[in-house]
Amino acid sequence: MAKKNKQKKAKGLKRRDLEQMMALHLGQGRNQGMLGGLGRLLPAGRSEQFLLGLLLGGAAAYVLSDAELRGKLFKAGIKAYGGLMGGMAEMQEQMADLQAEVQAEQNGQI
Repeated sequence: MAKKNKQKKAKGLKRRDLEQMMALHLGQGRNQGMLGGLGRLLPAGRSEQFLLGLLLGGAAAYVLSDAELRGKLFKAGIKAYGGLMGGMAEMQEQMADLQAEVQAEQNGQI
């Protein structure tokens, strides 16, 4: 009688399987990149695209023709930009503090 070849089954996923799953999850399975899934959010048919364009164009024309609404939008945009720049400046200051602490530790001052 011949002996049966007993092979242990690998538990879990193999590296190749994990790489394939990650590529599909990130939208790279179809060579679309990380933002490749955005196309599915837009309508596919010509008439649907036309209606979406008509709607967006009408909204843009309304917003740009109303001086009061346009002013509010620009003020909100400027406030958002100012807040973002303030946050970036604070983050840069914190990074400089952390770099100074690391450098002081390396020099043995702390």
